Amino acid sequence: MTILVAYDGSADARAAIEFAAKHLAAGPVVVLTVWEPLLVQLRKYPLAAGVLTPEAEDEARAQAEASAREGAELAVASGLAEVTHRAVADNESVWKTIVDVADELDASLIVTGSRGLAGVRSVLLGSVSNHVLHHAQRPTLIVPPAQRTAG
Repeated sequence: MTILVAYDGSADARAAIEFAAKHLAAGPVVVLTVWEPLLVQLRKYPLAAGVLTPEAEDEARAQAEASAREGAELAVASGLAEVTHRAVADNESVWKTIVDVADELDASLIVTGSRGLAGVRSVLLGSVSNHVLHHAQRPTLIVPPAQRTAG
């Protein structure tokens, strides 16, 4: 049973890894970080053309790899075994890339936090987790945010 855990470094993504370690049976785990290449960013944000450079793309790739590695280290520290990590370029949308990698791996389960680092927090589910839930043809576990204590 291969488990694919989407990881972007957010608190919700960390909670998803910790939940998987605590509640799911041991098996191969792949921690996935998706990053947007320069051309994808230019399609979405054409006014940023002067800011987005090849060096920026190399930096984004390196940050994604570091994030995936961080997620894998957290998974191992949380008690998961057989953990690998991948940083994959998003050529269309983050949610589709997650679904495509899950299909490629024939993952038994996709685990994701309910919200990530992108954009304004939604009232219910983040758009990525919502789209993964509705488009994946395999079980998907969306871990809600950790309970915040009043202080």
